[in-house]
Amino acid sequence: MRIALLAHLRHPVARPFAGGMEAQCWALADGLTARGHEVVLFAAGDSDPRFPVDPVIPVHHERSFPGLEHRGDAGLKAHVDGGYAAACDRIAAGGFDVLHNNSLSRLPLKRRRLAEVPTVTSLHVPPYDALRWFVADSLVPGHRITVTSEAQRGTWWPEGAPPEVSVLHNGVDPAAWPFRDRGDGGAVWSGRIAPIKGTHCAVAAARQAGLPLTLFGPIEDRAYWEARIAPQLGGAIRYGGHLSGEALADEIGRASVFLFTPCWDEPFGLVAIEAMACGVPVAGLARGAAAEVVGEAGHLAPPDDGPALARAIGEALAIPRTVPHARVLRLFTRDRWLTRCEELYAHAHRAAHD
Repeated sequence: MRIALLAHLRHPVARPFAGGMEAQCWALADGLTARGHEVVLFAAGDSDPRFPVDPVIPVHHERSFPGLEHRGDAGLKAHVDGGYAAACDRIAAGGFDVLHNNSLSRLPLKRRRLAEVPTVTSLHVPPYDALRWFVADSLVPGHRITVTSEAQRGTWWPEGAPPEVSVLHNGVDPAAWPFRDRGDGGAVWSGRIAPIKGTHCAVAAARQAGLPLTLFGPIEDRAYWEARIAPQLGGAIRYGGHLSGEALADEIGRASVFLFTPCWDEPFGLVAIEAMACGVPVAGLARGAAAEVVGEAGHLAPPDDGPALARAIGEALAIPRTVPHARVLRLFTRDRWLTRCEELYAHAHRAAHD
């Protein structure tokens, strides 16, 4: 198939990944290309040049409009909307069999656009007002919608989702996150360093449990970092930087427990299954899809209960490392995810042409 992938524009689709959306969009382009599809990545122009990139905007907007993602800035909105509108025009004229829309923009969801190209839209966030109405109005032939978890589907459609909506769990390549049969006795945390990711919760719980902790990931919220995280560094708590690829997998795989601390209704939690693939059990907070993702591979504490999270660390340490690894192989592999994507593309294409 000839497939257009439309990405979110805050960060480039390139290593080291800023977050799960960028990682999954990259893996989608890489995996579909390996399966013989012709893929064009519509993304920020500074995305990975190994793919054919059609720039939606010249560079990711965190560079050109730093810190304005959630500020309602009119200039940023016009910049992004203009890029997406022009990209949708090029996709419509590009002879694509299907569009996989990962943009979180309302523009590809307009009925006129959906009539032009069969579309699969993947929702990576909880419902919010700027997108909710457009999603509800987009249920037309030739459009399929995915969410990353049953928990996320319930937040978008609490009274039951329409048949055009399905759960598409994220997946990882187990070869990229190799299994290690033992850990070094320490804890690890990975993700965007921001309040909603709960880095401070991980630090507090590790201290209470008496475990050394290493943090990895980009510093997204500088004020939060300087006020809540940097003062805690030293001794048993350290920051390992923003790594990617083999270096990050090696650091995570050597740990004995992974701390997963969402302070919002996390729709999935890609970092958790990356650690689980390495055989690292999870101690975390029961928010969003955490229980659905972690399952028997860890122990979860109620939100805002620091002592319970510290106890969950001890409970998770007792889980054999084969358990989280087996859960990923059963439910969350990249091959399984890619096959489901191909099935959705075929369904959307057939429905558009019936």
